[in-house]
Amino acid sequence: MAVLRAIGLMSGTSMDGVDVALLETDGESIAGFGPASCRPYTDTERTLLRAALAAAVTLTDRTSRPGVLAEAEALTTRTHAEAVEGFLADHGIDPASINVVGFHGQTVLHRPLQRLTVQIGDGPALARRLGIRVVYDLRAADVAAGGQGAPLVPVYHQALARTLDRPHPIAVLNVGGVANVTWVDGSDPVACDTGPGNALIDDFMRARTGQPLDRDGDTAARGQVDEAFVLRALAHPFFVQLAPKSLDRNDFALANIGLPELSVVDGAATLSALTAASVARVVPRLPSVPRSWIVGGGGARNPTLMRMLAAQLAPATVETADAVGWSADALEAQAFAFMAVRSLRGLPITFPGTTGVTQPMQGGVTAEP
Repeated sequence: MAVLRAIGLMSGTSMDGVDVALLETDGESIAGFGPASCRPYTDTERTLLRAALAAAVTLTDRTSRPGVLAEAEALTTRTHAEAVEGFLADHGIDPASINVVGFHGQTVLHRPLQRLTVQIGDGPALARRLGIRVVYDLRAADVAAGGQGAPLVPVYHQALARTLDRPHPIAVLNVGGVANVTWVDGSDPVACDTGPGNALIDDFMRARTGQPLDRDGDTAARGQVDEAFVLRALAHPFFVQLAPKSLDRNDFALANIGLPELSVVDGAATLSALTAASVARVVPRLPSVPRSWIVGGGGARNPTLMRMLAAQLAPATVETADAVGWSADALEAQAFAFMAVRSLRGLPITFPGTTGVTQPMQGGVTAEP
């Protein structure tokens, strides 16, 4: 198959900005990595997106955009367009050389048991503005067929891990707002969400300090873990469910997890420990115990969380995606570039072992400029 140049876009549940990455691929293997960048959200933009997240809990129709959701969809489309335009200009890339853009949009609601998942963002409008073909709405087909619709990135993790010189099985862990893992060992990947990622820690820091995150895990590094709370939180039914399984960002939220009154440092340490412990809880539910863990997403930039993961997952090795020659920051954006090409080629993007769908599923809707 011919190699295509694809741009992938991702705005995750952490809502820190729009990640952009260029990938050269035929949808099965990686021919080359291009540059990557991030277009950060302003505080005003992030506030609007959070308002949309709160408003979306009442949705029953995935196409409905009442009130603030319409504003947030327009914002999502505009910021993603600006991210691509700035990326192309900064790197001197001719837009005509790009074959496709993979546009995830912003997830505001994910309830797969109700066959409902909502990612705001206007794919056709983005294609018209950029003058480039856009593949969007990548989760809907899987959810409509009874799948979890998440995680979507395992097919890309598998392509990366297949040639990685590390002991197999390999687990690729993405720690975004929600954390997810892909188990790779030669056959179709097995994957699931593992539990809260950065979202709880970020929300706690914002509520207690006004800061958007625990930068470098410095706050958590100074705190003591409330082990009793971690054990109580791990009693949640989600952690005993078999894979595949997925979460909405608000399934674990500060308002509903019963976090006791803790100091800022102890709260950050405790929520970081919960993220690490929830990853360890998934190990017995994988086909076999991973020997190597590769960590991407924002969590890979948190040395305190990385130390906690290493302690929980020993004797397996735990490394960042950057350490093995991948990009921790660009991993998800690259994945949506990869999936856009698979979508154009009619290749499946989700599998029984990743979302629980009954057969491998194609996904995505194509918008021409």
